[in-house]
Amino acid sequence: MCGIFGAVSFREPFSDAEVSKFLDAVDMVHYRGPDNRDFFLSADRKVFLGHRRLSIIDLSSEGNQPLVISDMAIIYNGEIFNYLELRRELENLGVSFKTNTDTEVILRVYQQYGTKGFEKLNGMWAFAILDLREKKLILSRDRFSIKPLHYLSLGNRLYFASEIKQLLAFLPKREINEEQMFVFLEQGIVDYDINTFIKGIKKVEAKHNMIVDLTSEKTVSEKYWDYTFKEISDLDSAIDEFRELFFDSVKLRLRSDVKLGALLSGGLDSSSIVVACNSLQPVESYSVVTREKKYSEEQYIDILTTRLSIPNKKLFFTPTHVLDNLYNVLYHQDEPFAGMSIVAQYMIFNKIKSETDVKVVLSGQGADEVLMGYLKYYFMYLKEAISKGKLIHFFSEALGSFVNHTALWQFDLRSGKRYLGSLAKLPFVSTHKTSLEAIGSAKTLRDRQILDLDKYSVPVLTRYEDRNSMANSIEVRNPFLDHRLVDFCLSLPENYKIRNGWSKFILRESMKELPNEIRWRRDKKGFVTPEALWLKNELKDLISSTFADSLLEAHGFISTQKFLETYDAFLNNRGAISASDISRTLIAELWLRNFYGLKSQTWSEIVEHAN
Repeated sequence: MCGIFGAVSFREPFSDAEVSKFLDAVDMVHYRGPDNRDFFLSADRKVFLGHRRLSIIDLSSEGNQPLVISDMAIIYNGEIFNYLELRRELENLGVSFKTNTDTEVILRVYQQYGTKGFEKLNGMWAFAILDLREKKLILSRDRFSIKPLHYLSLGNRLYFASEIKQLLAFLPKREINEEQMFVFLEQGIVDYDINTFIKGIKKVEAKHNMIVDLTSEKTVSEKYWDYTFKEISDLDSAIDEFRELFFDSVKLRLRSDVKLGALLSGGLDSSSIVVACNSLQPVESYSVVTREKKYSEEQYIDILTTRLSIPNKKLFFTPTHVLDNLYNVLYHQDEPFAGMSIVAQYMIFNKIKSETDVKVVLSGQGADEVLMGYLKYYFMYLKEAISKGKLIHFFSEALGSFVNHTALWQFDLRSGKRYLGSLAKLPFVSTHKTSLEAIGSAKTLRDRQILDLDKYSVPVLTRYEDRNSMANSIEVRNPFLDHRLVDFCLSLPENYKIRNGWSKFILRESMKELPNEIRWRRDKKGFVTPEALWLKNELKDLISSTFADSLLEAHGFISTQKFLETYDAFLNNRGAISASDISRTLIAELWLRNFYGLKSQTWSEIVEHAN
């Protein structure tokens, strides 16, 4: 797990001054790779590849990068979990290896199969392969946007990096992408396409390669993988196959030469991962809790860890954590984020770093998307039943929800209104020409799941998690985002995922080791904090002082007067205004102040000043 930076010149060689600037960009993300830094400069000085290493597999110097073998070089951020199986496959074909790393496996796969071989990789990655024989550069990103890869194309120069901040120094002018800001303010949506909040800086698309011809200077995008489905018609065998795939996914993600742990929220997903981990090897768990019982899942964390004798460390998240760390999180996220739970996530990784020697943790990201855990899926499920004339099924499912106190009991217009089209418009956001993303549109439940995997849910959640974990030199692995498991879950009949009002039905049936209080939990909290409560109390002064002079208003994004009126309505529980509507506007304002108001300072100086 690492940080990368690279640059390509299609014309003149890079000067010594430029190489020095590139090294600064590499070191800017030293926290992504505190164990080693190195670089490669091609003989003609037209390609630079820089790398910071966090040692996870093969801790020796052989694992340092860039890895150069004959006429090829690679820099890589991520993990290939099936690298041992791929290595054996290649060795059977007569391929010899010089190291014990998964990095070399990627390079050998490319040598043997070309870019089509990337579909064999089971893992998370962002890598660049320089092929001097073919005179091309290949940038590749994993299937589900887990690892970041940004790029900036300027005339005859191409720059690419793990983080946006590494590319800012190469921009001739720093400008906000207004479309991204408006969509974020209106609906809280980010990472839904290849654009970022900064004009000119884009992302390599998930499950794609970006192939750069160093001779013709042409760039093409190539999809190396897509979803595949199969017929599944027997529930009992589906439960068995799901369990086998899930446990194998966890097993692969326990491959490491350093100590591992697991995040535990007390919910079904993270509890299942912790149970699966401990069936294979003991791991410690880490949790965020609050003193406000309404928002805390501490009782479920205690049930699991006590009954199964699982070590657990807790972070008691407070508004002081928010006030003390908001600027740090803004720095590491690079772009605005939707709420204070992102700060809580940053803090738990910081606790793991400071109190343990763990470098890898497993997380439950992706489970809600592949197993229909969100409330919206339940409503689409009922809608499909009506459209297909299955009225008995409709009434049976609706009744099941009321009896089991599950889906319908969780309905909240404030948090769900962004799926309601024009009803999602906020009164304080300025009228603008760009159209809102049609986030609520999908023809089928499977289409809805794919939209969330590709655009509206997983990319932003993995972005938050990657930046927060890597800021603390910790790697996160997501068993539910194993592509084999994703394909299987998307192939399942909907009533294997939602049944009698129960979401994630097949997971509940598969994990009989879980205490029943967790296995058949009727509520779903998600990763929440007492954000609404704090916005009305401890964070009130911050909001008042911040919007005394708004840059969002100065740049035409909002009306401050209308925002403060909306905030007053929120304080007095009037209207369908959510805590996220207030938080993300505050966060966007603070981000904009760093981006424009303090542009003469470096990000590091801003964070130092904030602390």
